[in-house]
Amino acid sequence: MSTAPVVVADDSAVERALDDTRPASWWHLPATTTVLGLLALVFFGLRGIPGVESVYVLARESDLNPLGIIPESVTLPSKGGAVAFSLLALALSAALWVLQARVARPRARLRVTLVVVFALAWILAFMTWVISQRTLDVTTLLQGTIVLAVPLAFGALSGVLSERAGVINIAIEGQLLFGAFGAALIGSLTGSVWIGLLAAPLMALIMGALLALFAVGYHVQQIIVGVVLNVLAIGVTSFFFGTVMRENPSQFNAAMRLPTLRLPVLADLPVIGRVLFDQNILVYLMWIIVAGLTVALFRTRWGLRVRAVGEHPKAADTVGIAVNLTRWKNVLLGSAVAGLGGATLTIGTGVAFGEEMSAGKGYIALAAMILGRYHPVGALLAALTFAFADSLQLRLGTMTASEGGVSIPGDFLLMLPYIVALFAVAGVVGRVRVPAADGQPYIKQ
Repeated sequence: MSTAPVVVADDSAVERALDDTRPASWWHLPATTTVLGLLALVFFGLRGIPGVESVYVLARESDLNPLGIIPESVTLPSKGGAVAFSLLALALSAALWVLQARVARPRARLRVTLVVVFALAWILAFMTWVISQRTLDVTTLLQGTIVLAVPLAFGALSGVLSERAGVINIAIEGQLLFGAFGAALIGSLTGSVWIGLLAAPLMALIMGALLALFAVGYHVQQIIVGVVLNVLAIGVTSFFFGTVMRENPSQFNAAMRLPTLRLPVLADLPVIGRVLFDQNILVYLMWIIVAGLTVALFRTRWGLRVRAVGEHPKAADTVGIAVNLTRWKNVLLGSAVAGLGGATLTIGTGVAFGEEMSAGKGYIALAAMILGRYHPVGALLAALTFAFADSLQLRLGTMTASEGGVSIPGDFLLMLPYIVALFAVAGVVGRVRVPAADGQPYIKQ
């Protein structure tokens, strides 16, 4: 049951009213999972290739794996395994029907847990079907997921910082692009990858300053400003790439890479060792910034003031909080964070700068921020979800050329991350509460 707030104009007693009505859209979620479960059962299970196997590689001989607790590989019958995972998904869908059909509103944690387990079962059914007669290295898949998640996570965190303070940040794409451009250019000029890493957030600050100037200072419509800044970033970086960097790449656009920082012992653990503890500094910074930002936003006075500015700027102003100054600072801080994500695209992966190399990652990061409910941890988990879809399509793309097994058109695989983003955001955006003053300029009275 949920409580409905009652507002009265006098001093009469207020009685709490319990709303035990079932929402009209209660069936949407279980109906969606049922359809997806049936599709998995029909296409991945019943129409799978009989008599063949799917192999998941989990550990290597060199891993720290006493007594072989983690098996080196797990072999499943392709058709039988896909059917089993599909039936598990349908069972979870049935549990959602029972849960959602209750008169009282179900607990969000229980519902989310069922949805997450359903998603895992569905993904395993798909993967078991698609790698029929093939072998999938799970560690390599997860390593790719982490690398691809870094720019998305930093971009989503940039959006969290800006929008928690009431400024819509559509310019994440431009901030990522400027960060990648600055890391490659300054790193090449100085011959130091570390100076390039420092230059990335500083270059992204240019985009942040322009966003804050027009959105906060001049009260221009924030979505339009963000789109214009993205176009500006593409134009500026493409101009310098075509006129300077392409002419002398060894001096202005050298391929540099941050060194891998391997943590002894931890990096030797099976599956998660190389995924979490054998990465460059940007990956470790991602974990640190997510944890620090979560504490700062929800456990400190600074975070309380930022959220007050994003929810009710007039009330924040009356208690002495400088609303527009807070918005300026948050937009600039968010831009610097996005710049670190841009550095991942160049010096983080060891490639030279290329035109429009952000390739829409800023918009995917924006979707991750929304899916993550404007929370740093939620944004990180959403970024990992989208990155897993991208990493999976890269791995499957190399498999489709081999003989036998299931073949998926390459064009569909390229669409996979964006399809996941579309369905994920469409499924939850209606239930996400946006900061009340998000996108609303504040003019001090």
